[in-house]
Amino acid sequence: MNQFIQNIMGMGGMTDQVIATDFLISAKAGVRNYAVAITETATPELKAALRTQLNDAIATHEKITNFMLAKGYYHPHDLSEQLQADLTVSNTALKLAQKKENTSD
Repeated sequence: MNQFIQNIMGMGGMTDQVIATDFLISAKAGVRNYAVAITETATPELKAALRTQLNDAIATHEKITNFMLAKGYYHPHDLSEQLQADLTVSNTALKLAQKKENTSD
């Protein structure tokens, strides 16, 4: 998001972390859903197509994870740091939702 717009809206740089976290959660759900779909599929052609999609979803998850690690948004090996990051993201998301509610009134 454009830094100028973020500053005007009072969101700062935290929106990048919120977006990345949401994207990572969605990617994890996609991987899980593809894996379940593969186990429920009867035709070999559809299983092959779903495996291709699963591999793409895993690669996407890896890219997001690497981005978040590089930016310091994700701390999978330090629970206390990750907890603090998650709390920060949650609070930012709540503030964004409140701002949206206040502007729609």
